[in-house]
Amino acid sequence: MITLTRVNGTALLINESFIETAEETPDTVVTMQNGHRYFVKESVEEIMQKTLQFEKEKNIR
Repeated sequence: MITLTRVNGTALLINESFIETAEETPDTVVTMQNGHRYFVKESVEEIMQKTLQFEKEKNIR
């Protein structure tokens, strides 16, 4: 799971495997496979980097 920050400043843990889309409109909106949408402070690039880092660490274990 990766940690993101909602626009109100609270932390949000999401399972990166279930991200359907992430787009900047200009707020970043993460849409999950179940249709839930989350507005977060991180950019799409930051989300991608967090996901790649998580996958890298998962493969090391």
